[in-house]
Amino acid sequence: MTGPVPPGTGPLRLLVLGAGGRGAHAYAQWCLEHPEAARVVAVADPDLERRDHLGDAHGIPATQRFTDWREALSARGPWDAVIVATPDREHVDPTLRALELGHHVLLEKPIAPTLDELHRLTAAARRGPGTVTVAHVLRYTPFFRTLRRLLDEGRIGQLQGISHIENVAYWHFAHSYVRGNWHRADQSSPMLLAKACHDIDILRWLVGAPCVAVASFGERRHFREENAPKGSTERCVDGCAVADTCPYNAERLYVDQLATVHGPPVTVVTNDTSVAGRRRALRLTDYGRCVYRMDNDVVDHQTAALRFGNGVTASLVVSAFTAENTRTLVMMGSHGQITADMRAGRITVTPFLEAPPQLDAHRTNLALRLGTGSPSVEEEVTEAFTGHGGGDSGLMSDFTERVRRWMAGEDVGAAPSSLEESLESHLVAFAAERSRLSRTVEEL
Repeated sequence: MTGPVPPGTGPLRLLVLGAGGRGAHAYAQWCLEHPEAARVVAVADPDLERRDHLGDAHGIPATQRFTDWREALSARGPWDAVIVATPDREHVDPTLRALELGHHVLLEKPIAPTLDELHRLTAAARRGPGTVTVAHVLRYTPFFRTLRRLLDEGRIGQLQGISHIENVAYWHFAHSYVRGNWHRADQSSPMLLAKACHDIDILRWLVGAPCVAVASFGERRHFREENAPKGSTERCVDGCAVADTCPYNAERLYVDQLATVHGPPVTVVTNDTSVAGRRRALRLTDYGRCVYRMDNDVVDHQTAALRFGNGVTASLVVSAFTAENTRTLVMMGSHGQITADMRAGRITVTPFLEAPPQLDAHRTNLALRLGTGSPSVEEEVTEAFTGHGGGDSGLMSDFTERVRRWMAGEDVGAAPSSLEESLESHLVAFAAERSRLSRTVEEL
């Protein structure tokens, strides 16, 4: 096997561990779209179909298609960096092995599923020559970069508080957190960590100070067997009596509503995206099971209250029960307000000087309105809903360029989502889970 390609002689060579939604459809796909920057030269995944699908798309020889990350990392291979996109419970060991071999690593979030594993990886990473970049993609989005710029410019004065809602969307939650890979904490990680560690990370980045205390509430309220409608069946394709009125009907979602989709989330359910292939998967996999009869245990609605070292407070709501799949924020400042919707790509800045009071006195004979309206400055972020709002592309572009410069011996600063920068979000998420379970306020 050959060593790393000399800097500047060609695109970065990558080994992808995990050919699922993130490994194949986010990071590897970016390489196909940017062949001048990087290419995938090896893949490891126990699923033959997914492994060969990615291998064929990238022209990877059979000798570089591995069934397991241990096989792929048995020795240093002919690649320059490693992407770890394995299931949550298999993040730490392959990352440690890649670092041991001297590779730079792009690690899918969460970093680790438990606090002990987080400390184990962190300690080892500090000793090794390689680096770890965590896939906290929100930091790389035009949307959140714009929000950070507006705060830095003082457009709303001194930041006082943030209300942040992670609108998971009813269908997406059922897909990933009831039927999917993250439906049990003991098989993946707690829902707040699995889904929203990068929301916690982005709040810390926007606030610009460490989180010092957190309290959290939430439980699995709706997706329980006792809430199963009368006449429902074990599978949505078993002649369910409420199929026409149940919003979580898997057949409607995967066969009808996503009929023209031949990538995620359909490819998470089946590699065969024909109608027959979809129907077969609904009969054989968890994706066809009734959402009320799964063995899921993660919360379906959670609220966390966070206090930061500079006095700013924030609320984070992560909920299954939303129509849209987006992130919405209200940022409250001493001299103005920002409201933002990530999916719409819309950011509205309202300085208080341009927002005359509006008063409706309904309970008296007096109806008084002061001012004529609420002028605002609106900004459109056009890359709103492409690969985490442009975050996937931004992450890959930054990671590949940094690795190239590291390999060239240049003095390159840490990535925006380096391991050290990303640790706090996980410590807060673990504290929030302790708070939720014990009903305490956790000091950090």
